[in-house]
Amino acid sequence: MHFIFLEVESVEGKNSILASPTMVIIILCTLSFFLEMIPYVGYFYVSAFQFDPNYLVTRPWTLVTYMFLHTSLLHLLFNMLVLYFFGTALETRAGNRQLLAIFFTSGILSAIGYTFLSGPIFNISPGPMIGASGAIYGVFAALTMLEPDIHVYVYFIPMKLKHALVLFALFDFLMAGSSDMIAHTAHLSGLFVGLYMGLRIKKIQENTARSRYIGRW
Repeated sequence: MHFIFLEVESVEGKNSILASPTMVIIILCTLSFFLEMIPYVGYFYVSAFQFDPNYLVTRPWTLVTYMFLHTSLLHLLFNMLVLYFFGTALETRAGNRQLLAIFFTSGILSAIGYTFLSGPIFNISPGPMIGASGAIYGVFAALTMLEPDIHVYVYFIPMKLKHALVLFALFDFLMAGSSDMIAHTAHLSGLFVGLYMGLRIKKIQENTARSRYIGRW
């Protein structure tokens, strides 16, 4: 993701950094970036773990590993900042397991969507891809389903989370056919996966709350 969101509401602290899957993912992405920066080693490291649609069948592990690679320090910082605020907020509202499920499911299906939607719908040829943006879009969308009225800042402009989601979805849709080297179809794929998973979690939570309420009678 190439824009900064800052969550206004406070997030409950963790007893340990490692108790938060969001923080573990951030640490792994940061360590991975340092490996990318090692001369000679970095080139082969990225080549081995980046996602390339042309090798989807023969290199299936890259459906996961590409999420931990980033093109630049700025790319890493933006993604990890957004993941920190939205990921920890989603942990609080849905739990650690749900955060992991949403992150990895969105990331994997982002790559698959990027592979099969780019050409037929937007007439672009998908090349190799790295970055956690698609997975983070899933976290972003799932959190929006659960807490649509959270206030965030987009480029210092305050707005509700649901409005920010619409803004970003519209931007990626309009830019999907551009040559700006951003995998907009992956973003959109992750976003729709997050919406679906967030809706499922919301319904489960509502049904559980309703059952508890009825049980009291």
